[in-house]
Amino acid sequence: MEKKSVSWRRLLWPWQFAIHNETVRQALADVAGLEPAVVIVGGSRGIGFALAERFLEAGHKAVIVARNAPRLDEAAAELKAATGHEVVTILCDVCEDNAYDVIAAGVTRSGLYLDVLVNSAGIGLAGSFLDQSQGDLSRLLALNVEALTRLTRAALPQMVARRRGGILNVASLGAVIPGPNQAAYYASKAYVVSLTEAIASEVSGQGVRVSALLPGPVDTHFHQEMGAERSLYRFALPSMSAKRVARSAYRGFLFGNRAIIPGISNMFFFIALRLLPHTLTVPLIYWLLRRPENLSDH
Repeated sequence: MEKKSVSWRRLLWPWQFAIHNETVRQALADVAGLEPAVVIVGGSRGIGFALAERFLEAGHKAVIVARNAPRLDEAAAELKAATGHEVVTILCDVCEDNAYDVIAAGVTRSGLYLDVLVNSAGIGLAGSFLDQSQGDLSRLLALNVEALTRLTRAALPQMVARRRGGILNVASLGAVIPGPNQAAYYASKAYVVSLTEAIASEVSGQGVRVSALLPGPVDTHFHQEMGAERSLYRFALPSMSAKRVARSAYRGFLFGNRAIIPGISNMFFFIALRLLPHTLTVPLIYWLLRRPENLSDH
């Protein structure tokens, strides 16, 4: 029955299938002679670095993108030592309007094409929203929201045209709830998850994986850099290594999971935060995210 249905549609609209097939052929011809690569934005450290290592271990060509040249070179050397594989590096500030063009040109020069895009670059801000400067808030939005959106929008059309590829956006478990004392950061990650799941639905059945990674606390320098290393959640909640998160992310991405939550405890928290009312959970998050210098407040 299924074969007859397909044949009948072909008889009714043969030009639609011809146009579709020609689009796919042209998209594949555009990358003929190039090898598929995984491009990890923010791949020089933290979760992005661990993801680059995992993709390399699995035999993928990998490209890491960052704006800190010394750290980028160090990361490439560390990845080569850990995996035995070379990694391509691209020096780029992804907040610039031409970032995708810079990345695409660097990938092509290396004999590759962008097959999978990993958006792992991000910054956080800890403390009261009123204590954050407008400049810091703008930088957070520019990286966590605008750059991710721009790169995703630029990379997706050719993936759909080739009927292969994927996008993995690194969010946070905090995306499922408002985060008092990290308000803008939590809100930016909620945007990432919402955008990712919506796009995944739109391109469903077109050969492209689109996933969001929602890790809980991870043992990287991220918390210290955002000024939250001494917040209660760093002591009260279990944390994972970046390598464990990367292994879980890689596995979930291969399976095509739209939301990837690494770790059993994080899955429990994810379900609880989704089911319990905000009147109960938001005050708890407020206390978990408070910094020691704010404990005398209220």
